[in-house]
Amino acid sequence: MSDIADLFKSIALPVMPEVGMALINTLDQPKTSLEKIHSLIAQDPTLSAKLLALANSAAFGLPRKVDSLDHALKLVGLSRIRTLALSACLHNAFSMPEGIDSTDFWRYSTDCAGYAQWFATGLDGKHQIDGNSAWLVGLMLRLGELIIADAQPESVAIIEKLPCAPGERWQREHACVGFDEAEVTAELARRWNFPSDYVHALLLASAPLAEKPITPLAAVVHLGSLLADQPDATADAIETLPVPVMDALGLKYGWMKANFPQPASFINLSQAG
Repeated sequence: MSDIADLFKSIALPVMPEVGMALINTLDQPKTSLEKIHSLIAQDPTLSAKLLALANSAAFGLPRKVDSLDHALKLVGLSRIRTLALSACLHNAFSMPEGIDSTDFWRYSTDCAGYAQWFATGLDGKHQIDGNSAWLVGLMLRLGELIIADAQPESVAIIEKLPCAPGERWQREHACVGFDEAEVTAELARRWNFPSDYVHALLLASAPLAEKPITPLAAVVHLGSLLADQPDATADAIETLPVPVMDALGLKYGWMKANFPQPASFINLSQAG
């Protein structure tokens, strides 16, 4: 397709719940109150229940059971609960096309989110980004593949063919439709009125070195995606990552090796229903 707008003209956009759209509008409002987020989420009892299930999962390791949305907001924090709420909305807004394994898709997405958030904690002093933003952008990255699959179902078999090396899916998507999933997700995020820094990071996530100076949010998601393409990765997977991207972020090899996270510790969105 010659223009990404043509891709979107050929499909019906996924329906984001009303509460999800309202939460998106708070992402670039730094003074959003806990009370406002509580009020928005509480409008959807099903979403509230899903958030409690996530907050009580092993990934958070809280010392006691969270038994109310108010309790969750106070223990986990406004930004994290908002991120989880949006993640649950995204998880439920998309149906899985034939040829894409749902379990693997969401395993990849939550791994990418978890790794991106982890990389964000190791950046040098010049490149500070919000960990929750890194997590959410990482989770969203692959959603563009679902849009591509909806528009061109015949491309799924090519894109999903195994084996698939880390990052190779982006190349296959470009060959099939002229865009990769990161670029398509960026356009979806723009249409859903996500903050401009989210859209920009997604647009560059498959090729963060295309712009100088590097955009840190795009770069940590890029690195996270390459690790997510390696299920059950260990610290040795650091050796497979692009050195120029890590160097541009000031990531230290010793820190990465010593603090490499276990994928099993990441949030499992299937617990959101």
